[in-house]
Amino acid sequence: MSLLIGAEGPRPDAYASVEDCADLSLADGPVVVPLTVIDEALTHRRNERIGLFVENNVSIEAIRPYLPSLSLIAIGFPSFADGRGFSLARRLRRAGFTGTLRAKGPLIADEFYDALACGFDEVELPDQMAARQPPEQWLRQKDIVSAHYQSGYGEGQSILEQRMAARKAAAE
Repeated sequence: MSLLIGAEGPRPDAYASVEDCADLSLADGPVVVPLTVIDEALTHRRNERIGLFVENNVSIEAIRPYLPSLSLIAIGFPSFADGRGFSLARRLRRAGFTGTLRAKGPLIADEFYDALACGFDEVELPDQMAARQPPEQWLRQKDIVSAHYQSGYGEGQSILEQRMAARKAAAE
């Protein structure tokens, strides 16, 4: 089991995870499949909506051919300290993906603002993480965090850009 949370709070998960081709016909409704199963899922199109699960180290080029056919992409995070999934989410949005982006793994509430700013629509948390940081904490953190280190997302200047501007102003 897991908790799925979006910007507005917890939400139901309509997608069933399918790990291999043999289980595709057993799943009714939307499915999320790994790269090893995506071709089979799209060829037979047994399911109304198809999502793709990828690890956060997969290249955008491996995913690009599937973008028009997908309604959801779930990006795996092996730990809250591994931010490659944020970069992949930004690249997917820049590549034109307009479906649902899901961060999947042990993220922490402090990362929720950044996840949304990078283009994620929702975060799927393992039960253990959800028990430690309930939805109310995630929603509070989303509205508290406003400074960010990376440029290119969020509003205003990044912390680095602010520091550089302050140095330049002090030097003048």
